[in-house]
Amino acid sequence: MLENANLVAFAATAKPDECRHFYHDLLGLLFMGDDGRALLFDSNGTSLRILKVADVPRGARTVLGWEVGDLVHLARELAARGVAFERMDGLVQDRHGIWTGRDGTMMAWFRDPDGNLLGLSEHAQPA
Repeated sequence: MLENANLVAFAATAKPDECRHFYHDLLGLLFMGDDGRALLFDSNGTSLRILKVADVPRGARTVLGWEVGDLVHLARELAARGVAFERMDGLVQDRHGIWTGRDGTMMAWFRDPDGNLLGLSEHAQPA
């Protein structure tokens, strides 16, 4: 039914100015506008609507994620821009905050200004 429909992602912010700076200036997403209710971004063809709300509860689960080609390089670049990577209980992570799964898939997590948990992943290359 929806296999040909465009996906729209949603998150929330109680700090729209900080949020705009974070997603546009730090993460590099294209800022499309502010319709009064939400900040609108484009992430490689996927629309991201970050709704303006009074309060954003700190989540324990990832709300948005990106698949990337070189996670180590990107983690270093984001850290240099001030992004702090999360340390997850029960996971062994390297000095960049990257966890590597048994199949070689790598993942790292960080939070936006509202505490939304965001993730990056690099899938293992087939042998």
